[in-house]
Amino acid sequence: MTKTYVDIIVDITSEKLDRSFQYLVPEHLEGKLQPGMQVQVPFGNGGRTIKGYVIRVTDQPSFDVSRMKEIREVETGSNSIESRLIALAAWIREQYGATMIQALKTVLPVKQKMKQKEERWIQLLLTKDEANEQLELCRRKHYVARQRLLEALLENNTISYSLALDKLHLTASVIKTMESAGTVCIQTKEVYRNPVQNTEQEQTKQPLSPPQREVADGILKGWREQDLRPVLIHGVTGSGKTQVYMELMEEVIRQGKQVILLIPEIALTYQTVQRFYRRFGAGISVLHSRLSPGERSDQFERAKKGELQVMIGPRSALFTPFPNLGLIVIDEEHETSYQSETVPCYHARETAIERGNLEHCPVVLGSATPSVDAYYQAQNGTYRLFELNNRYENRQMPEVYSVDLREELKQGNRSILSGILQEKIEDRLKKKEQIMLFLNRRGYAGFFSCRSCGTVMKCPHCDVSLSQHRNGKLVCHYCGYETRQPQQCPVCGSPYIGGFRAGTQQIEEIVKKRFSQARVLRMDLDTTRKKEGHTNILAAFANQEADILIGTQMIVKGHDFPKVTLVGVLAADLSLNISDYRASERTFQLLTQAAGRAGRGEKPGEAIIQTYQPEHYSIQAAMHQDYRAFYEEEIGYRKLLGYPPASNLLAIHGSCGNEELLETGMQYIRKFLNRVDSHGQLQIIGPADETVSKIADMYRKVIYVKQEDHQLLLRAKGRLEQYIEVNSGFREIRIQLDFNH
Repeated sequence: MTKTYVDIIVDITSEKLDRSFQYLVPEHLEGKLQPGMQVQVPFGNGGRTIKGYVIRVTDQPSFDVSRMKEIREVETGSNSIESRLIALAAWIREQYGATMIQALKTVLPVKQKMKQKEERWIQLLLTKDEANEQLELCRRKHYVARQRLLEALLENNTISYSLALDKLHLTASVIKTMESAGTVCIQTKEVYRNPVQNTEQEQTKQPLSPPQREVADGILKGWREQDLRPVLIHGVTGSGKTQVYMELMEEVIRQGKQVILLIPEIALTYQTVQRFYRRFGAGISVLHSRLSPGERSDQFERAKKGELQVMIGPRSALFTPFPNLGLIVIDEEHETSYQSETVPCYHARETAIERGNLEHCPVVLGSATPSVDAYYQAQNGTYRLFELNNRYENRQMPEVYSVDLREELKQGNRSILSGILQEKIEDRLKKKEQIMLFLNRRGYAGFFSCRSCGTVMKCPHCDVSLSQHRNGKLVCHYCGYETRQPQQCPVCGSPYIGGFRAGTQQIEEIVKKRFSQARVLRMDLDTTRKKEGHTNILAAFANQEADILIGTQMIVKGHDFPKVTLVGVLAADLSLNISDYRASERTFQLLTQAAGRAGRGEKPGEAIIQTYQPEHYSIQAAMHQDYRAFYEEEIGYRKLLGYPPASNLLAIHGSCGNEELLETGMQYIRKFLNRVDSHGQLQIIGPADETVSKIADMYRKVIYVKQEDHQLLLRAKGRLEQYIEVNSGFREIRIQLDFNH
């Protein structure tokens, strides 16, 4: 009989999760163990019994079996939150091609050794009469500092230590002297760092409209009948999906359970937290990349102890260790930021659904422009579909117009702002209404080239053109390489060298020059680098401290500014020209979301889409806000070409500093896949150069494998991982596997 072995980790709070220990599975536990289970194991020389977690079951021993210890027993009631998260990590490893250690580090909130934050208070130990006597003594002896402290304590009995230092201008030695004399004592209390600050306290609840009520009731009815299929709410922009989420969340919280709400960007946090805080109060917290390690650690601790009801954040918030998770909501589920770009390349939507399966809790997805993948699942019944086809209170959808930039050029308009957009901006400024201008680019971007010979200045480390920035430098947005702008072409010596610029900084300058009376704010990666950057800009615009907000993608995602009545999309088709089978989908989503920012208040809104391809189906569908028309056209192409979700796609990305070695390695992978695929069921494409074939001196190639049967592709992936692991030739090549990315 084949023996079974398990890899165990014994300390999941340590930063060093890399170390696992292998144990032998005794006969009576054969076939009963799986990742996530808690077990009792002998550990160390003395063989003391400690708790461990199974992370892998295998038939391959990693060292001499005669020296291997046996598991003692499975812990009863071993389905802890840690167990469920480890089981989720095992699923991620299986689905997305990573090591178990990489998956564990993604899923488990590893505790760093963080110093607990403390608050200190000074308390008066004397009676009122004794304190007044002391005060008189201090006055006679001119102990001015002690006098100030005693006067403050006679008013309040206790005061904050930091307040005493800052406002009363005391020194620590004065307080220490009074403590030694028995006049005061210092009390210390541990407190959590709380990233949710200055929020409005009053709790508000808006009544649901009849369509919203119908959707909420339909979803709750399904849950009561144990239909836990994922739910997709497809609601037009401004239809009030957030209010439906709140209704569902309130029901779950009433049952004593917790909720994870995923949002796509840090930029959404400010507005989202305000809305949810007003509804649910202090049981809410946020997680995002700009929190300090201490703040992050404290939020996980509060969640684990059940002190929070709702965690809001981008994809990493999905791994909040709630003990009794009752609901996961993914707002704007179509967003690309839900796809991790680092190993493991998990997708938050699929991973949330798996976590929902492990926790027996439902998952709700919402979007005005659902991903083709999610809508496809809703059409075939894997998800339940609910639709909100009108805006809240039946407010008008924005009027959307397209402007053909080719015609503008023929009429002699060389400005990045079309004639009609300039007219409409002028009109809105007169009416004291707000405007958003959206550009799908960043910085003083655009390539820098020679007009004489056509040479484009490229990064020496990456296969991309350099972007021109205001400070006279050319910058690579991939690796950060910088160089000064040349005065003449390095190839032909021509002085006619310059940038083709269309970035947010340049648009800001054009707008300020053209509309000198307007107050303008810009929001892009450069203006939001600081911790509160997003919050400050959004708050200023919400408070109408600016008339025009110019920005990149982050301004069109989910924000709700009632005074915005005009949205201008300045380069609609830039995202159509990227080398990605999802280019049309991304373009439709961006344009629809951008247009949807207009007219969300009392006044109707308008959107102007400036484009070189007004006839393209994604731009036409966005103009008419017609998701169904877009979906029908797009899914037809996907079926024809065998792209997800109609089929499955495994991408094998290889990178290496040695181009020849990379080519050889990728050819070996192709040959191996051909051997595995003895029945010719896999469609293998490549190896070919990636869209950007070199980044930071690393060459990059890709192989695509298509197959309708997901399990068949998973098996091929598993075989390939084993092949790469045992072949030393791949040690210098970095291989990354992506599913349907």
